[in-house]
Amino acid sequence: MVGWWWESMRELKPLVHLLLPLCVHWVAEEMTVSVLVDVTTNALCPGSKTCPQAIYINGVQQTVVGIFKMIVLPLLGQLADDYGRKPLLLLTVSTTIVPFTLLAIDQSKGSVYAYYALRTISYIISQGSIFCISVAYAADVIDDSKRAAAFSWITGLFSASHVVGNMLARFLPEDCIFEVSIALLIFVPVYMTLFLAETVRPTQKSDQHIPCLNKAFKIVKERYHAMKHAVHVVTSSSTLKRISLVSFFYELGMSGISSVLLYYLKSAFGFNKNQLSEILMMVGVGSIFSQMLLLPLLNPLVGEKLILCAALLASIAYGLLYGLAWASWVPYLSASFGVIYVLVKPSTYAVISKASNSADQGKAQGFIAGVQSISSLLSPLVMSPLTTWFLSSNAPFNCKGFSIIFASLSMVISLCFAWTLKLDDPSKNNFEDRPEDVETPLLS
Repeated sequence: MVGWWWESMRELKPLVHLLLPLCVHWVAEEMTVSVLVDVTTNALCPGSKTCPQAIYINGVQQTVVGIFKMIVLPLLGQLADDYGRKPLLLLTVSTTIVPFTLLAIDQSKGSVYAYYALRTISYIISQGSIFCISVAYAADVIDDSKRAAAFSWITGLFSASHVVGNMLARFLPEDCIFEVSIALLIFVPVYMTLFLAETVRPTQKSDQHIPCLNKAFKIVKERYHAMKHAVHVVTSSSTLKRISLVSFFYELGMSGISSVLLYYLKSAFGFNKNQLSEILMMVGVGSIFSQMLLLPLLNPLVGEKLILCAALLASIAYGLLYGLAWASWVPYLSASFGVIYVLVKPSTYAVISKASNSADQGKAQGFIAGVQSISSLLSPLVMSPLTTWFLSSNAPFNCKGFSIIFASLSMVISLCFAWTLKLDDPSKNNFEDRPEDVETPLLS
């Protein structure tokens, strides 16, 4: 066991300067999650236990982000293949600084609305893309047979960062949480600039002196062909097509639950910042063990498919228990299933990576992340009004968590697709007919 652990750590050595700043970034973001519920509710619905405005503004934000992410995520994946991982990572990790600075200065109603506007832009650029580009970076430097373990470490450290962030939120005074978060967020791009090595050689430019209008037209045309190629990469592989469906229905259900969960717990059980932090910490602590220890051990024995199916089954139980919660201790029981359901992400990354050529890692990860963003924009259209309805006094029957139960059905569909998943080899797919210019860079 010790030998395996040491070998696993040695495999991660090329990722040290990626994982350290990412952990700091995730800590900084997570420590604001539980306090944002109180800040938003106090600003928009002062003195009220239930806040429909907060639920709706989160739903609107998620829908807008999902619409734009369909375009932005695949584009960022292509740019990461063309121009390298480092500049794209620097861009994505820097977008959170300004919105949090605004709330650190003022938490009035107007500032909260301005925060959501700026945070929406930040999410469009960074949500999902940080993971997508990080996974592509890991694929550049980690051997194929070790990638599942590397991806599990990335997601495991993500969970560990969430635990640390929620611990800080639990014990730090509320009025200094945003200041600490901003300091950590500024540290991240500075560290990456100084220490993160690039793994992709940028493509040479050959059109530096053509007129700007012609160049703009050429860029649009190249992006069109490049995105067509990304579609071709996915549709030419039965594995990538099936994992796209798995990801779509899983994200449809889980993003819907995540968008309303904290407001549901506050309204239904009166949870405050400390209790919400405890719930989030429970998920994080267990998922550290499962992603950093359990997954690397189980993956060579049972494979990604079985792990993915077990994780999806746990996510269904997670949603149903939250939706049917009859006492304030049941959400804590539901959170314990996070130990298993968090394995959906690393096992999905591993399946996508195995089914993709090395030159198409960013495109495949970015395209499927774009598919997930479609789910993210669709789920609030149902979840926000449904949650508000069943939390109100006008609900047709007494089941405050009905919307969460409804969202769990989507994860049942995802499990059905995952069960029929067949893993194939990217070398068997026909990539010879891809366009010659799909790697032409966007920037000039």
